[in-house]
Amino acid sequence: MNANRILIADDESDIRDLLGDFLTGEGYECILATDANDAIEKFKNHPNIDLVMSDIRMPGRTGLDLLSDIKKIDDDAMVIMISAVKDIEPAISAMSKGAYDYVSKPFKLKEVAQITRKALEKRRLIQENREYQRRLEEMVDERTAELNQALDELDRTYRFTLSALVTALDTRDQETQGHSIRVVHYSLKLAEILGIADKNQFMILEYGSLLHDIGKIGIPDAILKKQSRLAPEEWDIMKTHPQIGYNILHRIHFLEEASQIVLHHHEHFDGTGYPEGLKGLDIPLGARIFSVADMVDAITSERPYRAALTFEIASRELKRNSGTQYDPQVVTAFHSVGLSHWKEERHKQDQQFKLSNGKTLLEPFGE
Repeated sequence: MNANRILIADDESDIRDLLGDFLTGEGYECILATDANDAIEKFKNHPNIDLVMSDIRMPGRTGLDLLSDIKKIDDDAMVIMISAVKDIEPAISAMSKGAYDYVSKPFKLKEVAQITRKALEKRRLIQENREYQRRLEEMVDERTAELNQALDELDRTYRFTLSALVTALDTRDQETQGHSIRVVHYSLKLAEILGIADKNQFMILEYGSLLHDIGKIGIPDAILKKQSRLAPEEWDIMKTHPQIGYNILHRIHFLEEASQIVLHHHEHFDGTGYPEGLKGLDIPLGARIFSVADMVDAITSERPYRAALTFEIASRELKRNSGTQYDPQVVTAFHSVGLSHWKEERHKQDQQFKLSNGKTLLEPFGE
């Protein structure tokens, strides 16, 4: 027995009863309606009506009006129009408006049964397809959530690894402990002021800033920890650290773009920097942003050969070297928020560094 529910709308009781009795005998549940208004009320009040059979000509609102109302409620509902021989053209026209088919009076009940089965089969296929699409969307959502969770875990693993690497470098180069994480925060704030909104660009800048001095791993201690001025040949060796850092990082897929910041973080806007002497906008934007953050932290940090200087002095140095060593646009961005912001950020980072017992802690991105 079929469980499909059929609504039959016809103002002629003989037609309603004939169709109702026949289709009930075929195993369907039938609901009878006397006109279009009665039919639409019953369609609304009886869930899961799969098929509507409606006479075209009924007093008041027609079967075409009923077709339109039903399709607004359930576009998947199958509607078969009942027509007299003289109403064949309107019945065919109704198919262009969403009717599945039509049967004409006098009925051939075998034909009625065949059209009914086909209409209900089409509805079943449509509903199965919709359920498949719904389930597919659910599976996509589930897999997307799982993928995002996996990516978040991978990102945390990346950050832990990078933080451990930089902590090792900071431990070796006691002079600059905490420097790497401070310039990360300075650089990201500058990028925000400059209107950079792409999350991937922020991550590239973040990783490049954090790892900018990783090449110093390859610099001998005698040079790296020397307290006096470096000799020319020693300075030449020191200047190789951007290239060393790049060589370490650029073959690592997720650090490939960040390695460009590492390679070019000592370039000058006027082309007098190293290692490639790039000039102006040929220098990657991340490197131009970083160089401002790096100088500010260098000046405002204590060194064995001098005490920490003020942010006011850093500001003057930036202005004096704007357009030569530093990108004027980035210098303007630095000054746009006021020196109090950078002083507060420095204090915050110093406090966090003390709480971490001297470890470089890279927070999850965006926090």
